[in-house]
Amino acid sequence: MKQVNLIRLLNPVIKGWANYHRHVATKQTFVKVDNAIWRALWQWCCRRHPQKGGRWIKHRYFHSIGTRTWVFAASTDEKRPDGTVVMKTLNLAADVAIQRHVKIKAEANPFDPAWEPYFESRYGQKMRENLAGYKKLLRLWLDQNRRCCMCHQLLTKATGWHIHHIVRRVDGGNDASRNLVMVHPNCHMQIHSLGLKVTKPAPETGL
Repeated sequence: MKQVNLIRLLNPVIKGWANYHRHVATKQTFVKVDNAIWRALWQWCCRRHPQKGGRWIKHRYFHSIGTRTWVFAASTDEKRPDGTVVMKTLNLAADVAIQRHVKIKAEANPFDPAWEPYFESRYGQKMRENLAGYKKLLRLWLDQNRRCCMCHQLLTKATGWHIHHIVRRVDGGNDASRNLVMVHPNCHMQIHSLGLKVTKPAPETGL
């Protein structure tokens, strides 16, 4: 097959494998995987051109992109607005960040209301770690006009925020957006310690 088709075939496999193992693997493991893939690709290139030397093969299939050298890349039919050709590059497993899985505390009980803040904290952290969760957070933030549902002050990166379930999961609540609000950490503590009720604000007209 063509080089660009091979890259399109390998990229989702490499990315999927690395994302699956990033919780239990090390960066050194990913580097070894990348080296094994590179050796296999080099052999593939040499089999395609048995009469060519290593310098020619390197120039044909591997390129320097940014600060990286020996990048397995191929030009595509797409062009940027400035007229330059778009290059399709091979993903590297080592580019996937290692993300350790945080184990649930042994004494944590999802059916005990006292542990509700703990599980809400874990859920909020999980939302930060994937694109779908990040979009959901952004939508909640905008629906609340960027303000806390309790004190009505702005929610910013400096103030921090927590996710709160309007109907607790121990009472049958779910993780749907209609059951979630964003509040300041201190406000969240007061909600649980004082048993306060929280209502979802109506979105402002014109937004």
